[in-house]
Amino acid sequence: MPLCPVCDAPVNLETTPTVPFCSDRCRLIDLGRWLDESSYSVPEPRRADDDSADDDGA
Repeated sequence: MPLCPVCDAPVNLETTPTVPFCSDRCRLIDLGRWLDESSYSVPEPRRADDDSADDDGA
């Protein structure tokens, strides 16, 4: 049985409407972490011109 990514409680895939979370509370906690960017973030890809600025030694 998979575990909730927020609280590690078991999640029944057949009966839990908030999969992969165990509850609405954990679903909202996860959303808040994404919106606050305190715990989760998506890194920006490096651009080619960013690399050339590092190579100049400036």
